[in-house]
Amino acid sequence: MNTYRPYDSERPLFSSHCSCGRHASDAEHKLDLLASVDEEKMSADFVEASLVKALFPQESRRRAFLKAVGTGGAMSALSGFLPIESLQAMAQEKAPLEKTDLKIGFIAITCATPLIMADPLGFYKKQGLNVTLNKTAGWALIRDKMINKEHDASHFLSPMPLSMSMGVGSDPNPMRVATIQNVNGQAITLANKHKDKRDPKMWKGLKFAVPFEYSMHNFLLRYYVAQAGLDPDRDIQIRVTPPPEMVANLRAGNIDGFLGPDPFNQRAVYDEVGFIHILTKEIWDGHPCCAFGTSEEFIKKNPNTFAALYRAVLNASTMARDPANRPLIAKVISPANYLNQPETVVMQVLTGKFADGLGNVQNVPDRIDFNPIPWYSMATWMLTQMQRWGYVKGDVNYKDISEKVFLLTDAKKYMNDMGLAIPPEAKTGYKKVKIMGKEFDPSQPAAYLKSFPTIKA
Repeated sequence: MNTYRPYDSERPLFSSHCSCGRHASDAEHKLDLLASVDEEKMSADFVEASLVKALFPQESRRRAFLKAVGTGGAMSALSGFLPIESLQAMAQEKAPLEKTDLKIGFIAITCATPLIMADPLGFYKKQGLNVTLNKTAGWALIRDKMINKEHDASHFLSPMPLSMSMGVGSDPNPMRVATIQNVNGQAITLANKHKDKRDPKMWKGLKFAVPFEYSMHNFLLRYYVAQAGLDPDRDIQIRVTPPPEMVANLRAGNIDGFLGPDPFNQRAVYDEVGFIHILTKEIWDGHPCCAFGTSEEFIKKNPNTFAALYRAVLNASTMARDPANRPLIAKVISPANYLNQPETVVMQVLTGKFADGLGNVQNVPDRIDFNPIPWYSMATWMLTQMQRWGYVKGDVNYKDISEKVFLLTDAKKYMNDMGLAIPPEAKTGYKKVKIMGKEFDPSQPAAYLKSFPTIKA
């Protein structure tokens, strides 16, 4: 520990022998600087060890990772997809938290599994945080409570921090995505009376629900029907409906189907009012859905607290990724204060072994996953869809907005120090993906946007 000795009463406060005035001689000054450097190295080592342990809880996998990246290479490897600057607060395990009592908003869906399970399984308490999870009725309320600072951090639909930061649908409020909460984990569910309408070309005139305008659900539904030649603004009706109300509206005949989050797709099957037409992973395998984030202001004012929050959610995501843990997770997040769903429904979603409402039992282990990496390319795709469907007018600086809102450190700066062969997309934070067979190249977002044919009325 770097500490300064108390000044002797006979020693002048400012000494001509030391430029900073704190040491009796220049030699002592240099020794203190060396001690400071050593302390910084110890802090960096602690950050590296903490991150590696969180991401690779099994010792065998941890050893394999460290062997692959080499001594001292772990930080460079990890900085490609984690907000290292914010996480530097991890260097002081006992660093005082600026705020320990936190309110976090969430919608009762399986997309929020990591931030929900972190409560009953003690991940927040382990970081010295006293978290109150506030179950919230809908996404507009989630947005408003973050804007009004009623919540310190929140479960978001991943496009929401983009729209909020840009002032689309609300006044501009800079928000940041710390992690992606889940990938996949959604479906298009239709009412039982539409079992003869499996071809989306037959959906003209049908009414569909999505949870929010600025949602992957809205963008994926629009993409899916447009690929079938329908105009989502003219040939079908799309209604914003809070997820907990989707099944009831399907039962009542107010909607014909929904592209929504689980567990409500599975709940529609469980209640025998609907069937799963298609999982969204069949539209885009690995697509982002929900995110965990907070405001730029909160991060700046509470860096240690933000780091503690990040640790808790990151550790929860790591646990949730292991299929062996899914049964336990289903048990702890199903109760009334969280999802308020039958455990068997949540289990079917998390394990991927489920009844589809068409007389089949499917086994899709990656029906939902919890990869926390907030790729810039994900944000860029969302921005193209906001433009495509008229939510954003004019030109968009894709790179600037994506890299400002999604806290994915520019990997190129760090990967240059590594001698490993790495995929080109890992160097930049951008990667190509295929969505219903059509390639999205995030380096050419404007060209991608123009590649879609104009839908005729």
